Amino acid sequence: MSELSTPFRKRAANALGDRFLQQALTIATTKFIDLRREAFEAFPEGEALRDRAREIKEATLQRLDHYLEQLIDNVERLGGRVHYADTAEDARRIILEIARRTGARLAVKSKSMATEEIDLNEALLHAGVTPVETDLGEYIIQLAHERPSHIIAPAIHKTKGQVAELFARELKRPVAADPEVLTRIARGELRQKFLEADLGITGANFAVASTGTVVLVTNEGNGRMVTSLPRVHVAVMGVEKVVPSMSDLVVFLAILAKSATGQKLSSYTTLVRGPRGTAELEGPEEFHLVLLDNGRVKQLAGTLREALSCLRCGACLNVCPVYRQIGGHAYGYTYPGPIGILLTAMLHGNGAVKDLAHASSLCGACAEACPVKIDIPRMLIELRKDNVEHAVAPGSERLAFRIVAWLLTRPGLFRLAAPVARVLQRPFARAGSIRRLPLFFGEWTRSRDLPAVARRTFSERWAELEREARS
Repeated sequence: MSELSTPFRKRAANALGDRFLQQALTIATTKFIDLRREAFEAFPEGEALRDRAREIKEATLQRLDHYLEQLIDNVERLGGRVHYADTAEDARRIILEIARRTGARLAVKSKSMATEEIDLNEALLHAGVTPVETDLGEYIIQLAHERPSHIIAPAIHKTKGQVAELFARELKRPVAADPEVLTRIARGELRQKFLEADLGITGANFAVASTGTVVLVTNEGNGRMVTSLPRVHVAVMGVEKVVPSMSDLVVFLAILAKSATGQKLSSYTTLVRGPRGTAELEGPEEFHLVLLDNGRVKQLAGTLREALSCLRCGACLNVCPVYRQIGGHAYGYTYPGPIGILLTAMLHGNGAVKDLAHASSLCGACAEACPVKIDIPRMLIELRKDNVEHAVAPGSERLAFRIVAWLLTRPGLFRLAAPVARVLQRPFARAGSIRRLPLFFGEWTRSRDLPAVARRTFSERWAELEREARS
């Protein structure tokens, strides 16, 4: 990705200096936070269902092979075909082969982070297949030649004025900065694409093992057109999205929309069960389900196992103080935000997040908002620890922590360190704070002030109180 050619600090600084981005992020994330809070305040069963959803996810992961086999059997029983992709490259190859065999030249797509993960659009273009995003947010960023900046709101980083300018430039017509007008224009542009497309490509929010049902949760209805109008439907799904039964699915549907957008239920919940039958008038002639591994299965016994429970609702992004300031593109990879750091480590290795692992205040807001209560802060700490142990962290940082660890295991020297530090800080301490440190220590004060070492430490004060008590 082009974003990765720029260091994370620079990407973050650029985002902080973008006035339009700051405006768009503040409006959108604040609205999502308020809507989520209102939704759960009016839903007393919410906490119990979050616990139940977590239990279902963990139980499913413990028998993931069983449920995947059951899903495959039922999808194929219904006339669909299932393909297993170990890597992103495998997934692209499978989809391109389906497109080649069926003679597809135009593909309409419903919103899918899995297809973003495997860089599918670029592969389709190179193979002579034109991909068209039909979700409004995805359509906007496709016109802008950008990546999604949010898991559920791809164009969250753009104001309505910026979208109007984009439409006017790309569609060659004057456009008012009005959401209804913009939506009407997009609908008009996309309607014919649905009718002409040979191939429909979607993700999958869930797949029910016991029935072979693939579930799509959308708000715009484009998912239903993508799955029913083209001759061939391909669904790309991470292997962790399988759930055992329809009753389990109901639990997730009850909390997903509330966590993501504050809705009681998403506008459209589409259940896909294979290609159309002989007595059915609508639906694809072929249905293909691509089960995507891409590093997921190895985490069943890894430190990032909990991240496999993610529902891709985006709630952790909305409450994260870092994401709310820098947006999604600053993260540099497909998945942004707190959960995105974990997913990036899962897909690209811990070394890929040596900076991103520190792009969190560890405040715990993400875990509090997560519908399945994933302990994201704990795993971020694990990533930081792993980067230090495997020398991925900068040498200066490793040296600093090694010195601190050495001092903490020697009480005598630690007590001596306080008066020494008081002397060394004199050139830098002002009004109880240290605003700037020299050399590599300056990284600690680049964006924060540090409290100066107190005139008397707690240990020194405690020792003084003990002497007073004895006298």
